[in-house]
Amino acid sequence: MGRRRRHRRRRVHRPRTENPRGEHRAARRIRFRNSGGSHPMSTVNDLIQRYIAVWNERDSAARTALIAAALTEDSVYSDPDHAALRGHAELSSVVAQARERFGDLVFTLGTVINVHHDVALFTWRLGAPDGGNPVATGYDFVEIAGDRIRRVVGFFE
Repeated sequence: MGRRRRHRRRRVHRPRTENPRGEHRAARRIRFRNSGGSHPMSTVNDLIQRYIAVWNERDSAARTALIAAALTEDSVYSDPDHAALRGHAELSSVVAQARERFGDLVFTLGTVINVHHDVALFTWRLGAPDGGNPVATGYDFVEIAGDRIRRVVGFFE
């Protein structure tokens, strides 16, 4: 008896930036598993921009308002220097210390790498306001709850 050969389906190569319908990745709508339903990518970008604005705010009262708009009350922040900061007050204290240490340097959004369900991964840069070469870069992974961030895990490069 001869052996039967299995025929494998050939995979069609598609550029990584396109899905099967030919839409660009940024044009797709992202679905979250929260009560908010479907959010366009621009909504996620806006949320991340609000979060980054927290790190650039020098005024304590204005920073408190930005934190309340961007993060849930039970939010948790972690990075290589800080383990599990809980709530708005602890994060605001760390941001105030960072603002003193970094002087006129500002944080900017690099690239939103990926978003799915209720999580996002993006890059950030710390550099001069004129947009020159950054002095530091990193990645943040965020968990989203509704229209605010519940958890941030930061990584430095």
